[in-house]
Amino acid sequence: MRTELASEPGDADRPNEDFASVGLPASGQGGSVVVLDGVTPPKAGTGCLHSVPWFTARLGGALTELTVSLPDVPLVDALSRAIARTAETHASTCDLSHPRTPQATVVVARWSPETVEYLVLSDSALLVESPDGVVTPVLDDRLALLPRSALATDALVDATLRNKEGGFFTAAADPSVSRRAVTGTLPRREVCALAALTDGATRWVERFEEGDWTGCFHLLRKEGPQALVDRVRTLERADSAGSFLGRSKTHDDATVVYVEF
Repeated sequence: MRTELASEPGDADRPNEDFASVGLPASGQGGSVVVLDGVTPPKAGTGCLHSVPWFTARLGGALTELTVSLPDVPLVDALSRAIARTAETHASTCDLSHPRTPQATVVVARWSPETVEYLVLSDSALLVESPDGVVTPVLDDRLALLPRSALATDALVDATLRNKEGGFFTAAADPSVSRRAVTGTLPRREVCALAALTDGATRWVERFEEGDWTGCFHLLRKEGPQALVDRVRTLERADSAGSFLGRSKTHDDATVVYVEF
């Protein structure tokens, strides 16, 4: 088995808000990948004493432990338990009802000798390659399908769309949000490799259009996750006019995990 991971902050002066892990149980019979993209809060605050990296470390750590130690618990339930466990650690000190309480996108994949399970919540991506070379993206596209006018300001998004029906969902403090994720199970024989990417890395496909998901996957196999992150950084620096990024931040935290069975 080959596993590779790269994670780089968008700004060297700010902590990386992403989280990534690969769990390989001692039995050697399976494993899991967990990737979170912490949502950068507005300057107005979050109602929480803690930072986004504090939150993603705890949620990601809990989710990694649960997916490995409880292989028979469905991923939806594992995420629900991880959210509840994390919320309990700061419910007494923070306003977890605040729309910008620390939160994150989620990608989880777990494999056994028989199956590969997956869960995707919000705009990070999971790529799955079959033995015949077909690459299938698993995406939660609810945010991407919203009209730009609905995303005009943070206040509008928080009031009408964030973790609301008809909008989009992230992992924050409500364990029931796990039921909103895109989930599925594949026979292990139908999967030969997979990759999990935060949206700072998917820019190569979704913003800069340097290639499709298959091309992205082939790049990861040939050159590894760090090469993809490096190429994204080069494209970001070249986009001084904002032709591709528009109003988005020039550099975003970028994380990629590649697993080849």
